Amino acid sequence: MSTPDALTPLPEDFSRALAIVAHPDDLEFGAAAAVARWTGQGKHVVYCMVTSGEAGIDGLHPDEARGVREAEQVASARVVGVDEVEFLGLPDGVLEYGVPLRREIAAVIRRHRPEVVVTMNHHETFPGGPLNQADHIAAGRAVIDAVRDAGNRWVFREQVEAGGLEPWDGVRQVWVAASPDASHGVDVSETFAAGVESLRAHAAYIDGLGWADFDPAEFLGQMTKADGARLGVEHAVAFEVLRMGWE
Repeated sequence: MSTPDALTPLPEDFSRALAIVAHPDDLEFGAAAAVARWTGQGKHVVYCMVTSGEAGIDGLHPDEARGVREAEQVASARVVGVDEVEFLGLPDGVLEYGVPLRREIAAVIRRHRPEVVVTMNHHETFPGGPLNQADHIAAGRAVIDAVRDAGNRWVFREQVEAGGLEPWDGVRQVWVAASPDASHGVDVSETFAAGVESLRAHAAYIDGLGWADFDPAEFLGQMTKADGARLGVEHAVAFEVLRMGWE
């Protein structure tokens, strides 16, 4: 069995990041510990959930689950220093990649004008081979394309001409969490505990999964210690880096 390649430290010379993922809880299964590090450095991070995760709890009707999951996500974000969480309200479980989704996400990018965009794995599988979920794939692909869309005033021009949103081509990189092609890492040794607590905040969702004896610290620790070994630290979060320019 081959040894995983070493991770390169992720550059942290940014001041504004926007994390766009399909569901509440997506960021908490690993990336939130990195967010806690960044907010602790004084960086401004905003969360955007494409859905409200309303189809994620089998024993709870979506009309009720929507409010529960939004509230858990807001509380979870606060744990890692994020005060602004946006919900686009698209239907959970049936996201489709395409122009309508790109349009919604481009508008979010134009509003928040980040230097870095964080998203979830858009590949067919997770590290180690398990199949990815359709919403993650659709949202991740749309985020990547919407970053370019947001910088072109002639794409979704109604947002510029009637909506008052100026084009934004200032996104330098897209960082993809939980990617099988991760090459960079963030040292989260000091913020691992915050990441664990942010996952614990999704109590109703975790309970609804029915995972017997699920321990967020143990679950996350298996990943962050493995990635930490690749970065040469105790705990790390790995990201795939997509460069939007030629730097």
